[in-house]
Amino acid sequence: MKGALRLVYPPQCLCCSAPVAEEGGLCTACWREAEFIQGTCCGRCGVPLPGGGPGDEADEAAGLLVCDDCLRIQRPWLRGRAALAYRGTGRKLALMLKHGDRLDLAPALGDWVAQAALPLLRPEMVVVPVPVHLRRLLRRKYNQAEMLARRVARAHGLAHLPGGLRRLRHTPMQDHGSVGDRFANVAGAIAVPARMAPRLQGRAVLLVDDVMASGATMAAAAEALRAAGAGPISVVVLARAVKDA
Repeated sequence: MKGALRLVYPPQCLCCSAPVAEEGGLCTACWREAEFIQGTCCGRCGVPLPGGGPGDEADEAAGLLVCDDCLRIQRPWLRGRAALAYRGTGRKLALMLKHGDRLDLAPALGDWVAQAALPLLRPEMVVVPVPVHLRRLLRRKYNQAEMLARRVARAHGLAHLPGGLRRLRHTPMQDHGSVGDRFANVAGAIAVPARMAPRLQGRAVLLVDDVMASGATMAAAAEALRAAGAGPISVVVLARAVKDA
């Protein structure tokens, strides 16, 4: 049956629909433009580092390399990872999932996120997606972070709490503005619902989102989790914005 289906519907590249050998794969051209973050990276936010990065004594004792941004900006989480750099194929796939109604991408992309999350896993960890406001959810019909988080939880046999966080107010998209503007935009915009707080207290949390740029949205979500008594908190994303060389 599978062989017959492959003859009628051959596997296609996730990004450009060109023929590929296996389902969930990338063609040669898209693979060349996909920057998987597998080497040295910041232990806080997952951004790739060219070599041995800076870090304070506590970071060094924990075996973490930390980027300049994470030295300058206090992160309310302990560790972070990302599957891809947010450019080239990584950016295309993230936008296709977020704005292109490509729900079929979620299983493969979620598996990539699950792989990136391996160094962050702890016993009895809870997986929580970054929430979207109801207004945006009604327009988009789905929360791409929740779809990725569900796949991560399933891959590692962890509890998934899609309602662990909620948006208190609608905020403009974070695509533009300074770093300060982005943090101000989401400050206090995310909270833990009262009914979910007992399920998070004292639990290690893996916070999942599709893209991290400044880290403002992740910070607002992590602060809400900390206020509810959760911790330690780690973060993982599909794609991490990187600065051009």
